[in-house]
Amino acid sequence: MRKYIICSIFAFLGISENANAQGYYLYKNNARQTFLKSEMDSLVFFKEQAEELPADDYDPKNPTAPKSATKTTEEQNKAWYDMLDFTDLSELENAKRGCIEATPDLVIYNDAGQEVWNMQTFKFLHDGGNAPSTVNPSLWQNALCNVQTGLFEVLPGKIYQVRGYDMANMTFIKTEHGWMIFDVLMGSEVARAALELFKRNIDSNPTIVAVLVSHSHADHFGGMAEVLKNCTKSDSSLPLEQQINPGKTTAVIVPEGFMQHVVSENVYAGTAMKRRAGYQYGTNLPKGVTGRMAMGIGMGQAVNGTAIVAAPTYEVSKTETVNIDGITVTFQVTPGTEAPAEMNAYFKEYHALWMAENCTGTLHNLYTLRGAEVRDAESWCNYILEAKQMFGDEAEVIFQSHNWPHWGTETVKDYLENTAAIYKFTHDQTLHYMNLGYTSTEISNMLQLPEKLAKVWYTRQYYGTLSHNIKAVYQKYLGWYDANPVNLNLLPPAETAKKLVEYLGDPERILRMAREDYAKGEYQWVAQITKELVYADPSNMEARRLCADALEQLGYQTESGTWRNAYLTGAMELRAGTPAPITFLGDGFIRTLAAATLDMCFEFAAIMNDSRQFEDNDVVVNFIIGQEKCCVVRRNGVILTYKNETRANADATVTGTKSALLTGFMGDTSGLSISGNRDAAISLLPTDMTLPFNFHVIEP
Repeated sequence: MRKYIICSIFAFLGISENANAQGYYLYKNNARQTFLKSEMDSLVFFKEQAEELPADDYDPKNPTAPKSATKTTEEQNKAWYDMLDFTDLSELENAKRGCIEATPDLVIYNDAGQEVWNMQTFKFLHDGGNAPSTVNPSLWQNALCNVQTGLFEVLPGKIYQVRGYDMANMTFIKTEHGWMIFDVLMGSEVARAALELFKRNIDSNPTIVAVLVSHSHADHFGGMAEVLKNCTKSDSSLPLEQQINPGKTTAVIVPEGFMQHVVSENVYAGTAMKRRAGYQYGTNLPKGVTGRMAMGIGMGQAVNGTAIVAAPTYEVSKTETVNIDGITVTFQVTPGTEAPAEMNAYFKEYHALWMAENCTGTLHNLYTLRGAEVRDAESWCNYILEAKQMFGDEAEVIFQSHNWPHWGTETVKDYLENTAAIYKFTHDQTLHYMNLGYTSTEISNMLQLPEKLAKVWYTRQYYGTLSHNIKAVYQKYLGWYDANPVNLNLLPPAETAKKLVEYLGDPERILRMAREDYAKGEYQWVAQITKELVYADPSNMEARRLCADALEQLGYQTESGTWRNAYLTGAMELRAGTPAPITFLGDGFIRTLAAATLDMCFEFAAIMNDSRQFEDNDVVVNFIIGQEKCCVVRRNGVILTYKNETRANADATVTGTKSALLTGFMGDTSGLSISGNRDAAISLLPTDMTLPFNFHVIEP
């Protein structure tokens, strides 16, 4: 126990300093000593709750140092052992099954020597055992599964997976003359390491017949450049059967709309989403029992890597069956599920069902905390049921782009039905209570999954949560507005906080009350009220520290790995401050736009445009770039793009290659040929690609 007692009060109360062992507490605020001494019940209260109150023993040399679990947190975490069957180790057994080579000491670096991925830092999980008091036991159990790293056999001689080399899996599927690779990890560095592991154990010189990408999230396509490095891409103008040419060309097969959504998430909203992803994935958190753990679909995301997307050669636009080098593959398109563009696949000869990220061994996100389009819970459920109807009676193994497979036809059918059920429950019950007049916050505090369904390990809330998924369903149908007109045009958070503090009175009084509520274990309320103090005055260090303490305990208690990351990252930034602003140069945007269409490039240019600077500068410019053309019009500061069109009355015409155009986006327009009004043409290009990063999240 930390030494909380201040000697001066002991003389007043007639208590020796050794009473510290009895749990007495006095909160110390810099040079001041504040205590309640007017009533004996106040003293008794502090005695009973001493271990619950936050200490003010912050070390300025180590401001982010985590604290231990409070008694309330310890008790809440222990209670989980009575809620779930921790003797059921079936998921851990599946996670370990078929291991060909385990690589627990894996560390991957980029060419500059920066660490991209490190599994050594999670070796504390290898001893297993019960969860420490600072980790929810259910999340601990999930981490024991997700930490399994190496090459695994799904079907002998036919299907293999590299797991634990990033958040996602790289899957190898045998064809007559080579291999299909399904999903290629987050970047070149992790993809290279996964390929080396496969080559070392299975095929030293694999012929890559096709690269299949299940959906439009970066951890599934970022390693394309490495996987395709020694391949010749197929001609996208050919039908798929002609693109399959083992040893000569490699097809790149994706669901319809893939590039549109890759650009939307990673370029259009890329800067904001990347900053928010730092909270979701705990990018800056130390790994350990007081820091980052698993999050349902892996141990985190690779950083400092090189993510490059290649333009696809074939888009699957509808559910269809094709032959890929002797293997019958049925693609089931599932738009609007886990990603706007996604597809499952069934490999008939292997009786193997690939569920992309629609089934992942955890409750997934209908709304992801980093930000993304809200997903359709009803469609998600129905596509899973459709997969069960199409393939359930034949499939002998089900596998996916995260986590581990499940074997056995009956197990496959249960897995599909139980997973579908959690999304259907969330959808139906949210609408049920929504139509009774409840708001999203109210509904999310009312509902729990049905007990039997909740006790299935692979439906637990490690990644998504029922709470924030309910809010996603509400948002999909009714949007952000709860119909209360008070909330139509709220004051900004900082202004609201200042008025709240003004009305509530002395911040010291608020802090004293918040400390008492902390002692009762009311961490959510303490975080809420102290957040207002922080927004009213970011320099209020006591408020920052108490808010951090409350968030930390919430993080220790939560079953969701992403919520844990968010809570603990917020606590860290409150204690140490928001990381110093850095300049994001946007070169990753350029790499992605290289595979995008011309109109997507100018959609990005429009987003980078500050319309206030150009309200009185109307222009019309033709762009003829390679085989594509468009007319870009700016009116009243708004940029509009007309695809496949040029105009005779344009102010300027720009011609050149896609590479030259994207170089122009970075400020060097020398590779472009510009006729007419050069200034008008250049004004449409986002020539300043420096973007701020590390904007404030937990403070104004």
